[in-house]
Amino acid sequence: MKIYYKTIVGFLLPLGCLVLVSCTNQSTSPRVEDNPPVASRKTEATSVDGQFISWKEHLIDGEEISGVPLSGSDGITMGDLDKDGYPDFVSVHESDVEYDGVADGYIRLAFGSADPDQWELVTLAMGPEAGAAEDTDIADFNGDGWLDIIAACEIEHIIYFQNPGNNIRDGKWERVIPPITANRGSFIRVFFADFNNDGKLEIAAPNKGDQSEVKAAEKNHPISWFEINGDPLDGDSWIEHELTRVIVPENSRPVDLDGDGDLDILGASRGEGRIMWFENLGTDPISFKEHAINAMEDGAPYPITGVNVDFYDFSQDGRLDIVVYQSPDKRKFGWIEQPDNFEKPWIVHPIGHTLPDMLIGVVVADINSDGNPDVMIGTYSGGPRDKDGEDLTVNDRLGRLTWFEHPEDAKGKWMRHDISRRLRGMFDQFVPIDLDNDGDMDFASTRGNSYPYDGVFWLEQIRTNEPTRRFTPAREEESREMGLPTGR
Repeated sequence: MKIYYKTIVGFLLPLGCLVLVSCTNQSTSPRVEDNPPVASRKTEATSVDGQFISWKEHLIDGEEISGVPLSGSDGITMGDLDKDGYPDFVSVHESDVEYDGVADGYIRLAFGSADPDQWELVTLAMGPEAGAAEDTDIADFNGDGWLDIIAACEIEHIIYFQNPGNNIRDGKWERVIPPITANRGSFIRVFFADFNNDGKLEIAAPNKGDQSEVKAAEKNHPISWFEINGDPLDGDSWIEHELTRVIVPENSRPVDLDGDGDLDILGASRGEGRIMWFENLGTDPISFKEHAINAMEDGAPYPITGVNVDFYDFSQDGRLDIVVYQSPDKRKFGWIEQPDNFEKPWIVHPIGHTLPDMLIGVVVADINSDGNPDVMIGTYSGGPRDKDGEDLTVNDRLGRLTWFEHPEDAKGKWMRHDISRRLRGMFDQFVPIDLDNDGDMDFASTRGNSYPYDGVFWLEQIRTNEPTRRFTPAREEESREMGLPTGR
């Protein structure tokens, strides 16, 4: 995920945040003894049976493990690629500490085992064919019973990898960059989906155009789905169908939003601060109808960033609601309630905030085992990406891991449980999974903005009878842990 920056009076600010005083800090930070690092504080979060919840970090992939200089780590997805019964991960890494426009990057595989701390690591692609790799998905694309891989690259194509089946870890994965996607700008958020329920998969992806967000915002770019008419390894088999054109498109998430049994698509425009959905009309050939999603909070429009969203029926009315965060603020978030008529507004119900830290990753999962969906989030730090910024304070935009506890009523007050807050960190996506098979929810994720600490990790949920420190890092030397911002 690339966010572009502009220097203002010696500070780095994300474009679009110039009106936010909290993007920089001019105040004096509290003393450490009055505001201890988040990780070292005693946990107050508890599970449904009264045990205290804390977290332990485990490394899966990174330079210190594999010798591969991973940086700019972004998307991650999970599947059993080798059919051995253990989860495997596909991760993508842009290979940037500064955005230089060079087409390099890594797409990596981590093959799991009975021990969640033992992984076999493989580079699937590197260099130009993995140019600024941003997102990935897994599915059996060619129907041979083995999970294949698709990846979206910001420089500047979609690439498909076909699982060889035999010799999967050492063998050659055949691949193709479809000509219709080559040299097309910045693809992100790519997904497999079967839109007509015929057992054959299609692909959805947005293309935000030029890698520079300033240039990308100068004109509209497509959100598309791709039909495959033949062998997916034959690039000429790929046919693009544009759903719409918007300013800086940033999502194309397949989801059955209207509950009619076929997959619709949730789209988003970062440049316009809005999301929309494309209704699958269930026709042959496949066709979609665009609908606006007009979110309202206290009677006022609520602009939405839709690069990461998740879904759950929070109102228990049989209709999917959507977890979103506010644009351009990206520090407050909530769930929007699906109306009984798509012409009506979607009402915003606040969940919380991470002020002044900028939200990026969000996923719904039951963390405390009470049967209700909680929300895990990660933020996007704004300082240097390869060293700890000496001038940064607790009031600046830092890298935070936090979860929000579902209240008795989803429309009530959610409780925030901060896990870790470092000078550096960018946590784009989370995979909820009980990786150690102990009955509670863990998470796998990637971390960027933190070279040489970028890569893939998993968070083990620890439950104890007495409160303990909230977070135990995997490394002895790390980006410095920080306290909470003043007054937060």
